[in-house]
Amino acid sequence: MFNPDLNKLLNGCSSRYSIVTGVAKRAREIREEAIEREEAIDVKTVSTAMDEILEGKYVVEEPEEITENK
Repeated sequence: MFNPDLNKLLNGCSSRYSIVTGVAKRAREIREEAIEREEAIDVKTVSTAMDEILEGKYVVEEPEEITENK
């Protein structure tokens, strides 16, 4: 089971909710891109999305309301 370090995922974000919604959004994008290209997906899209966030390839942007309260 893929179990990333939460502190690394939260780097640059102030809430777990932002990370969860960002991962879900990116996972949907990965799935949709694969469908458009008619490619099979071998790895779970959520795992791929988390990897991209950890590697800095995808950045989760938080609303101003959340970032102002940091």
